Amino acid sequence: MKRKNFTEVTEFIFLGFSSFGKHQTTLFVVFLTIYILTLTGNIIIVTITCVDHRLYTPMYFFLSMLASSETVYTLVIVPRMLFSLIFHNQPISLPDCATQMFFFVTLATNNCFLLTAMGYDRYVAICEPLRYMVIMSKGMCARLVCGSFGTGLVMAILQVTAMFNLPFCGTVVDHFFCDIYPVMKLSCVDTTINEIINYGVSSFVILVPIGLISISYVLIIYSILKIASTEGRKKAFATCASHLTVVVVHYGCASIAYLKPKSESSVEKDLLLSMTYIIITPLLNPVVYSLRNKEVKDALHRAMGRSIS
Repeated sequence: MKRKNFTEVTEFIFLGFSSFGKHQTTLFVVFLTIYILTLTGNIIIVTITCVDHRLYTPMYFFLSMLASSETVYTLVIVPRMLFSLIFHNQPISLPDCATQMFFFVTLATNNCFLLTAMGYDRYVAICEPLRYMVIMSKGMCARLVCGSFGTGLVMAILQVTAMFNLPFCGTVVDHFFCDIYPVMKLSCVDTTINEIINYGVSSFVILVPIGLISISYVLIIYSILKIASTEGRKKAFATCASHLTVVVVHYGCASIAYLKPKSESSVEKDLLLSMTYIIITPLLNPVVYSLRNKEVKDALHRAMGRSIS
């Protein structure tokens, strides 16, 4: 088969929010504010779970790992996005684009499976309370965290290797970061195999955790319904409320963004979904876990009390 000659592409340019025109400065201020709040919230979560011995439990260990992961996750994407809102048409080299995509896929997958581990933790706490500390040992927690990160690495290597073996003709990425499908559209050749890989990875990363979390919550609800007192049922459900809130928003956005048919894609909708998934969802975790969680609020009050005294 005769090989076609393609002009070598060495860099991409993000189209990003150029269609918003003069409103880009407003977007910069809004996104910068949200980003600072997100970083502050996640750093507080990590710090408070490290310094307060009352939060030395598996649940808060997973929460600190999730906050750490989301801090790096936003750091990979948001600063460059903010920079492009002020200085337009800034190029990104192919190696830098591949690096950004690698960290994005690794950490997004890691976040999905960390939420699954947190669901398993809630299942053991409610359904097997007497064996909780035996089952959720330090070794088990470490294995769950390493498994989440390892899965992310495997998915990222698979996606990025397949993507950057493609020849590219276009240079303008219709997005604000190196997401998989917008970069794939710039290829000169048929991308059917890459689309199958992308959909397979997305389905695995989203549907497997959703299935495992759903099983955990079915068993949790069954156990809660067997509790005799109304107060006991409320207390048991309250321990799951924060996690369940984050799960619904996280997987809802991810499912719409990455599992919807390609025919339903539009640039405006994709940007809106990505903004929610990249910027809003990481802010939700510290807000939900600090406002809805009594133990975290108490730990914050103790920390502030110590700093004042």
